[in-house]
Amino acid sequence: MQKRKLGKSNLEVSAIGLGCMGMSFSYGPPKDKKEMTALLHAAVDRGITFFDTAEVYGPFLNEELVGEALATLRSKVVIATKFGFDLSGSDHKPGAAGVNSQPAHIKQAVEGSLKRLKIETIDLLYQHRVDPNVPIEDVAGAVKELIQAGKVKHFGMSEAGAKTIRRAHAVQPLTALQSEYSLWWRKPEAEIIPTLEELGIGFVPYSPLGKGFLTGAIKEDAKFESTDFRSTLPRFNAESLKTNQAVVDLLTQIAQKKKATPAQIALAWLLAQKPWIVPIPGTTKLTRLEENIGAASVQLTSEDLREIDAAASKMKFEGARYPERLEKMTGL
Repeated sequence: MQKRKLGKSNLEVSAIGLGCMGMSFSYGPPKDKKEMTALLHAAVDRGITFFDTAEVYGPFLNEELVGEALATLRSKVVIATKFGFDLSGSDHKPGAAGVNSQPAHIKQAVEGSLKRLKIETIDLLYQHRVDPNVPIEDVAGAVKELIQAGKVKHFGMSEAGAKTIRRAHAVQPLTALQSEYSLWWRKPEAEIIPTLEELGIGFVPYSPLGKGFLTGAIKEDAKFESTDFRSTLPRFNAESLKTNQAVVDLLTQIAQKKKATPAQIALAWLLAQKPWIVPIPGTTKLTRLEENIGAASVQLTSEDLREIDAAASKMKFEGARYPERLEKMTGL
């Protein structure tokens, strides 16, 4: 597996990371702990060094799983986690109680994450969503203090807007921004990617496979269980899936030409955009893990990229990516 550096920070990670959320949360009930531990070990064996979790996934269950599974492999891995949701709500749904990035809350969240992850230092700590009630300078200042105290190595943000990124970066340089980015969601190209390039910040796309859609496994008549987060997302309703199928057809066409899979083309496309982009596809299956890793070996020529761009630029996608309540938390 090739390595990449996230921005100017020199934080070196595998070119493809592993998003761990789905092992405990969002896509139905938590998966079997033994199986997920074996999958995490398999990822390390195959060269993945970058693992993504958050206190809200579960909540807490995912950090515990990742911490326990990777405890004996600490020297080989980079662990990223996130703070920023208020978990005092009774139903513990992410964002049910809103966001909380008060400095005291950040420090408390970090103590909890360190314990669950069984580590002394968090390699990369993201603010999960911008808190409109706390000046971003105060958030960056709190993380700076945690870095000075040796509890955190690198600072990141998730789904932040360009102005907020600049303000935070001026107080504590950001190593990475984690936001959604794929052929299906290209909004970051307008303002975010140029800002990251200028400031020397790495980009970690989550949902690089469109929450499974870009693999081609989700058909327009797909039905999601109520425990599956996708059942609440407008772009996964039947009408949207039908319209959005065009991007999967394009990936399938390129994949046939390249003797690859649609998922591998989707990931290879992201890797080809910038040398400091590191996607973090999530999976709970070894076959999918190996397929995703295989994307790092798929070479897209400039002609392939032009062909993909030309076709994708004509597509109109349907359905918001989040329900309105969660959409309001992005791009601040």
